[in-house]
Parts: sequence; structure tokens; C-alpha cells
Amino acid sequence: MPNIIQERQFWSEVRNTVNVVWENKYGYQELLANCRELTQTYPFVTVHTIGHSVLGKPIVALRCGTGARSIHMNGAFHANEWITSAMLMRFVGDYAASCAEGRSICGELALRLHEETTLWAVPMVNPDGVELAQQGALPTHPFYSQLMAWNEGRESFAEWKANARGVDLNDQFPAHWEEECQRREVQGPGPRDYPGPYPLSEPEAMAMANLTTAQRFDLTVALHTQGEEIYWNYRGYEPKESEQLAERLALVSGYKPVKLTGSDAGYKDWFIQRFRRPGFTIEAGRGENPLPPQQLPAIYEAVKPLLVEALSLHREREL
Repeated sequence: MPNIIQERQFWSEVRNTVNVVWENKYGYQELLANCRELTQTYPFVTVHTIGHSVLGKPIVALRCGTGARSIHMNGAFHANEWITSAMLMRFVGDYAASCAEGRSICGELALRLHEETTLWAVPMVNPDGVELAQQGALPTHPFYSQLMAWNEGRESFAEWKANARGVDLNDQFPAHWEEECQRREVQGPGPRDYPGPYPLSEPEAMAMANLTTAQRFDLTVALHTQGEEIYWNYRGYEPKESEQLAERLALVSGYKPVKLTGSDAGYKDWFIQRFRRPGFTIEAGRGENPLPPQQLPAIYEAVKPLLVEALSLHREREL
């Protein structure tokens, strides 16, 4: 596949970036350390680079499974929703351990899922933005002056959703993008809601589009926060079974399936429109973003069975 760098090349590229540790936060360096540990412990999980962020950080994808059915999951499109990265990494770790030990995960035999599906997980789509949301814009940041202006002089970037260029990556996809621009009415870079100068202008969004086009996933799940809701439709482009599949995800998680209107240009929107296959946005947890990391265990307990169910949605099951 184009733009994929295998594991040895990947680690030679990023080994000097694992330097900083944030207390009680899951950031890019934790992600890299966990990827290394995961792939060393479970050699059947492989790590890949699918592209690079604005600041050159490799965007990591984990691959697990040998099946013909290709499933994609992602987290942290929005910087202040970085808890979704921890959630997805924990899930991949639990799934890999269940495969290695030959046991079930949420009632499903993990090895059966491994044989039926291939999971591609991108835990942190927006590493530059996550870094901003967690540690702010340091004077050494290459865009320091612009970022401080875009953030209206505020030192805290905790509410920052965008990437390093102030673009909302989940408003970047060519699915009625022009209408999303009109709806947002945001004219330039900032903490949130700026769709960019044109679709896929940002390298992070382009990396996701390239990966998706190359792999032609059968189903996608995008993790966001918050609201405990499942968005499953897009302008009638979704396949007829999408609502029923969303009900299955709701049944195991307790989340509410919602038929969403008045939203365009998101990754899930573009996937459904482009491929006419089931795509879901999961709004995990409740509260105000960024959700505190102390909520991760409880949120994960609801999301874990939902992600397992997503891997088995191809099988018939009565609601």
C-alpha cells in the first residue's frame, strides 16, 4: 500500500520524539511507547505510518487480523478529545491479549474475529493538536505567534479541537464541504470549526482519506466525545442496514442511536457518501471536553463491547 512504512522504519523515524511525559494525560509519547510495547508483546499486531502531521509527526496505524473483512476505527480527530486515543489503544491491547491467550472478549471468541476481520486502528489522527491541548503553545513552537492570535491570547489550549494550523480535521472531507463552510461561518484558523481553505488541505485529513481509499474498509467507527450517542446516517447515502446495525451497537453499550442532520464534511459523512457502506461516529462519555482521564475506565466499559460488536456486525444477530 502506498505511504505505509513498516515497523522498523517507523521506529527509526520516531525514536527521538518519545521524550516528554504529561501527568495524567494520554499524549503522543504515550501512544508511541504503547505501540512499541504492544507490537513487541504481540508480533501479530503491526504498526504503520499512514502519513505525517503538519509538524511532521508520523500518524500511527495498528493492524491486527487476517480476515477478508476490513474494519477501521479511529480516535482524536479533535485535539481536546484525546481520551479517545487512550480508549482505542486500550481496546487494541485487550483484543490482542485475548487473541494470544485464546479467550473471549465481550462474549466473542477473539481468534474467530481475528480470522474473519482485519482491524486498522488509527488511535491519534491529530497528534499536533493533542500536544497543543495538553501542553499549550510553547514559545519554541514554529507557529507560536499565529497560535496565540488564533487562541485570542489565551495561554490555555485545553479546549483546542483543531490541528496545528487551526483547521478542524473533522470538517475537512469532500462531503458537501461548501455547505459546512456556510453553516460554520468561521472565516479563518482558530480553536474549532474552521473547515480549512479547501477539502483535504491538511495532511492529517489527506492521510486518512488515502488510507481509507486504499483499504476500502467495509465499516468504520470514529470515536469522539461526548454525549453517549451513535450517529449512523448521512443524507440518505447510508446502506439500508445501517440503522439496524446502530441498534446493535446501542444494545451492547447503552448509547443512543441518533439520525443526525445539519452536519457535513466529517470523516464518517465522507466514508458513507464515497463508499455507501456503514460508518458510525460514537460520542463517548458525558460531560465537557476535555473529559477528565479519571472517567476513562467507566467510559471504556461502555465502549469496549461496542467495538467488539463492530467487529462482528457482519454476522446475523437478532436484536
